[in-house]
Amino acid sequence: MDLHMHGSRAIVTGGSRGIGLTVARGLVAEGAKVVLVARDEKQLGSAAESLRAAQPGAEVLVVPADTTDAASVQAMVDHVVAAWGGVDVLVNCAAQPSFSSAPAALADLRDADVAADFDTKVLGYLRCARAVAPHMIEQSRGRIVNISGLNVRRTGSISGTIRNVAVAALTANLADELGPHGVGVTVVHPGMVETERTPQLVADRAAATGATEERVRADLGAVTSLRRLVTADELADVIVFLCSYRAAAVTGDAVSVAAGNRGSVHY
Repeated sequence: MDLHMHGSRAIVTGGSRGIGLTVARGLVAEGAKVVLVARDEKQLGSAAESLRAAQPGAEVLVVPADTTDAASVQAMVDHVVAAWGGVDVLVNCAAQPSFSSAPAALADLRDADVAADFDTKVLGYLRCARAVAPHMIEQSRGRIVNISGLNVRRTGSISGTIRNVAVAALTANLADELGPHGVGVTVVHPGMVETERTPQLVADRAAATGATEERVRADLGAVTSLRRLVTADELADVIVFLCSYRAAAVTGDAVSVAAGNRGSVHY
């Protein structure tokens, strides 16, 4: 299927590694021009070079920005518009990893940690959407994809559930407001995804439990219908489709990409 994305101007936050970088690679492969956004300029430079090496001739712009700072976000979008004349796609992916440590129990949960989580993922997504919306409205088209997570449908991490439910609520509200202007907004809930962080996670769990790494991987995959983890490329394929106008009829809703969520029915 031709996604008709050649020349589309896409911003990907959290684009220096992991899911964000894989999505950027998928967008570039479809002919889009991609802006990589993250805080670390050196990592962004390396990520941009990897995209250009994989897709010779790709137009990749690096703009360091901190999504917890509204002025930084606005300056980033202004830079993109000055360089390329507008924005067609926003992929909000900048967030703290949800599995970096065991979720804190209620007694140990600090206000500051929850606030930082919320500021980065929920308010960060809001700031970016607010900054690009006027440009999308002006051209009567645009696509915004917010990357959330399956903690939205699970207990076990108070902060993780709060932030992901909030992203889903933000998405629905943005879709209703921006829809009449031709702008679609969706939220994607990945399960656990194979990224460059996964081997360390598996090694840490194996060391903590005494299980083999093979056993840990099997246990992680056992909760899915496919009995395995989703690859970053498989997730990116879905996100890239949602970034295209082929997905124009999909807005305000959630798409789960988790290899199947065993034992649950969502309707």
